[in-house]
Amino acid sequence: MTSKFRQPEHTFHIPVMGIAFTIDSPVKVARFGISSVISIVEDRLIEMMRQHYYPSIHQLYEPIPTSEPDYRAKRITDYLNLVNTIVQQQMQKLRSEAFERGSEIAKYFEMLPEDSRLKKIYKSMMQTDDVVEKRKHEMYLKSHLRAGSIDVNIMTKVDRNHVDKNGNAIPDASDAVSALRGYALSELENSSVVFSAGMNPRLYNYLESLNAFDPDENFRFSKKVIVKVSDYRSALIQGKYLAKKGIWVSEFRIESGLNCGGHAFATDGYLLGPILEEFKNKQQELCDTIFDIYKNAINKKLDVDFSVAPELRITVQGGIGTHEEDQFLKDKYNVAGTGWGTPFLLVPEATTVDAHTLDLLSAAGENDIELSHNSPLGVRFHYLKGTTADFEKQQRIANGKAGSPCTEKHLALNTEFTEEPICTASQRYQKLKIAQLKSMNLTEIEFNKQVKDLQAKECLCIGLSNAAALMYDETFVNKFNSVNICPGPNIVNFSEIVSLQTMTDHIYGRTNIMNNPNRPNLFMAEIILYINYLKELLMNETDSSLDTKRSAYYQTYINNLSEGIAYYHELNENDMHSDNRFQMALQQSEKQLAQIQQEFFPETATILQLA
Repeated sequence: MTSKFRQPEHTFHIPVMGIAFTIDSPVKVARFGISSVISIVEDRLIEMMRQHYYPSIHQLYEPIPTSEPDYRAKRITDYLNLVNTIVQQQMQKLRSEAFERGSEIAKYFEMLPEDSRLKKIYKSMMQTDDVVEKRKHEMYLKSHLRAGSIDVNIMTKVDRNHVDKNGNAIPDASDAVSALRGYALSELENSSVVFSAGMNPRLYNYLESLNAFDPDENFRFSKKVIVKVSDYRSALIQGKYLAKKGIWVSEFRIESGLNCGGHAFATDGYLLGPILEEFKNKQQELCDTIFDIYKNAINKKLDVDFSVAPELRITVQGGIGTHEEDQFLKDKYNVAGTGWGTPFLLVPEATTVDAHTLDLLSAAGENDIELSHNSPLGVRFHYLKGTTADFEKQQRIANGKAGSPCTEKHLALNTEFTEEPICTASQRYQKLKIAQLKSMNLTEIEFNKQVKDLQAKECLCIGLSNAAALMYDETFVNKFNSVNICPGPNIVNFSEIVSLQTMTDHIYGRTNIMNNPNRPNLFMAEIILYINYLKELLMNETDSSLDTKRSAYYQTYINNLSEGIAYYHELNENDMHSDNRFQMALQQSEKQLAQIQQEFFPETATILQLA
């Protein structure tokens, strides 16, 4: 087996965060064997990063203008090739270094988990005085240096059409499709594309036409597909859909519906623990079901016979904060790896966050993070208050000019008032919407509520990109420098800006940088988020009596939460050493659910039984 197919030594990855925050993370961490994910939604940012990084490899930057056919895909392809070149040069330099304290090659092995075979060999080598033995170990370790994967993320919902001068949609030129093409044409190997935010049939159908995701003669994949999901059903549906097209999903990346950064796709009250339990119990069934479909499709496509299913990994991310939680998820649910996102926003060696925003993150308390309505997509969005973008938005509202300038248009998807799609955060849309609200004879309370929700919408294309422009003294969009950021609620438990090595030491249990001794564990934190979310939904119901459909939805939500809490009771007794604090928190959550049931659905209140 060639080295590019070896399993990673690190058991965690850095997920995509915002647009700019992980735009160049592979340049920072891949040489240490750590995998990370680049957002490829914003091609103007990618063009800016091309201009920034070409001098680092002593090559001339040649712009790819928007007038060039397929410019978006070409920018993405070239940037990914550029990042790959930088990482490969870093690896060559690493292999030439001496094993000395403080060197990057020493840092590579020191950061590995303690049970890593390479880590054990490194420790043995550093302790021996036998010159011959030391040299043999050095050669072996250098031959096993492996860069972390350079992965990319495509948010499937961000798929705006591009049109020609006559207003007709250009085939295969939509945002997501052209981004996928840009990735497929890149030189990246041992890399993956991560699809998030649900299924996009147009994107998945286009995927079928690309040979970059076909297996090689050894039935291995150079470019892989990862699908981010919030439950088992989604994995099964998307896995089968792609298998019919001859596309193998190499990994399902489970993410908590609410205990995560960025856009939050809440489940119907399904909690992470029971979801992981279902994946654990049905992983082989999932693999077999998808493989039965895939092997027939790939045989028709390539005339090859797969006798054994390719690897299908299950990983998890969302709210993990301690080594103990990380290890528990691996031991209990047999996940192949974990994602650590939000804490890495406080690691300048890994992510790209401007100084002002970094200070806000390190000082963030519980009241500074909200599950907001700020995203133009209409999906709830975790948001840090007090950013420069937040300040500028409030200034525009105060000046009677609500809404954001819309230069990028990636989220221009609304046709409520216009034939051409526009963004709900734009000044144009908000002016039209407020005029409509004024004509609807709403009560003052209802009018003000709708205006407040409308004006919360904020430009994410620029706000989530500007950190890189500020960090590298580059121009992204002239005269627009404000930043917004979308950490998960877990950020309030971290306050120290730390090195990459310190953060990996925290993940692997060699140190502890957690600043909140009373932090609820990730399962309990998620329950709290779901109960608060339920309360908010119910309080915002305007009808004096809920209709049958809405009432049934809430009852399902409550029942699922109740079943999840019952699962954690059993888990606490059998797997978590009877943690009294966790047990008490579960009981408190049950009481809250019972109170909600009694207040809003008294006719079914007896369904919930307190433990």
